[in-house]
Amino acid sequence: MAEVTDVAPAQTPPAPTTLGELRARGAAFRPVKAEIRTNLLARLGAGRPTLPGIVGFDDTVVPEVERALIAGHDLVLLGERGQGKTRLIRTLVGLLDEWTPVLAGSELNEHPLHPISVWAHRQIAEHGDDTPVGWLHRSERFGEKLATPDTSVGDLIGDVDPIKVAEGRTLGDPETVHYGLVPRTNRGIFSVNELPDLAERIQVALLNVLEERDIQIRGYRVRLPLDLLLVASANPEDYTNRGRIITPLKDRFGAEVRTHYPIELADEIRLLQQEAQTSWVVGGDRHDAFDAPVVPAHLVEIVARFTRLVRESSHVDQRSGVSARFAIAGLETVAASAVRRAAVAGETRPVARVVDLPGIVPASRGKVEFADAGSDPDDDRELEVLEHLLRQATAQTFRARCGGLDLTGLQEHFTGGETVESGELVPGAALLGQLGTIPRLAELLGRLGVPEGEQSAEQAAAAVEFALEGLYLTRRLAKDTDGARTVYGA
Repeated sequence: MAEVTDVAPAQTPPAPTTLGELRARGAAFRPVKAEIRTNLLARLGAGRPTLPGIVGFDDTVVPEVERALIAGHDLVLLGERGQGKTRLIRTLVGLLDEWTPVLAGSELNEHPLHPISVWAHRQIAEHGDDTPVGWLHRSERFGEKLATPDTSVGDLIGDVDPIKVAEGRTLGDPETVHYGLVPRTNRGIFSVNELPDLAERIQVALLNVLEERDIQIRGYRVRLPLDLLLVASANPEDYTNRGRIITPLKDRFGAEVRTHYPIELADEIRLLQQEAQTSWVVGGDRHDAFDAPVVPAHLVEIVARFTRLVRESSHVDQRSGVSARFAIAGLETVAASAVRRAAVAGETRPVARVVDLPGIVPASRGKVEFADAGSDPDDDRELEVLEHLLRQATAQTFRARCGGLDLTGLQEHFTGGETVESGELVPGAALLGQLGTIPRLAELLGRLGVPEGEQSAEQAAAAVEFALEGLYLTRRLAKDTDGARTVYGA
């Protein structure tokens, strides 16, 4: 789930501007699937990532997709929401040639050496080697449609254009057709997202595209041999709850690939670090009042563990899943809380702390389908479940990162009944000022992965507050919370 790399134009298109020049250069027509196969094998041979930015699928989904593409198969990605299906599909564009020649003015992106429409044949017959040639970047060779019940055959395949008929052309003229999204993506990749939501009678219109590789429009005697890769996505729940993929259509897809959520915690963390937007853009311009907020590694791990615990909870509807967007939005909320504190308290370097974590719960409640959905909307049990799982994730992270670390020096600060007050608006310097000298602080920062050059007061406050929270969760320190105010100690 990262932004597709190598897709935006990086250089000017090649030189040939006419059919004659193209032929003189020795150009040849190559189908889209052969183009993808060649580029994929070249990346594999060079040891380069074939689907850059896709996290957690290296040993499972990616090899299956690679085999399907090498075999020249159209494919359907099947998986719960938020597993990166759409992102993976869009990444496939990077396997196309950077530039490809097209007949200038063609609605179907026709290759000059492989015309398929009446219009294209007439252009070449009239102009010969002087037929104008344009160049299409791979970023423009991708089309997609989110399937909805109101999608029509005209949207996907095409229909009669009444304006062209009104201009005096006969209904039997193939050039009176207004092409739909699929033929307009000829010589590219077309994606149908949430395919089961497409009405069954509309799915029938895709049968010829997948098998005979052509389209037929109404009663016209026009058959266009399309050249494209068709990829679809679907949620397993859709097969029974909202719709289904008709059997003949499933049979025509060459491969079905099951996606999944990250299996390893390290992949979940890497996905979060890659996807969460913490550079803070306001109104199109960077917000200059603060540096980009810092979310320490231990807080990223807590959010990752929290997400995995929510997915595994018996209180959550396992069929709907818990999207990666749940974790990404949670981490962005934590960062936003740190920026808010910096604005109110006058901090110049926003660093997120444990006190910023509770804001995740109310913000993410709507992203989780609970097993007992439909109960009293005023019941706070859902919030209690999420709060409990967040505490559990924090305790797990504390044990994983601080297990065996001697924190008795920090505990001794509270032996005389002292307290330390924190809160979402308490600056880091104020928190540290209540503790004085903190034993083993450097070791604690090292355990939390803070590089020596970044061990600022704000980072130290984040580490100490995490240690205090860990001591509380392991029942070695008392804690009292009242709204935005948190007091550690007696």
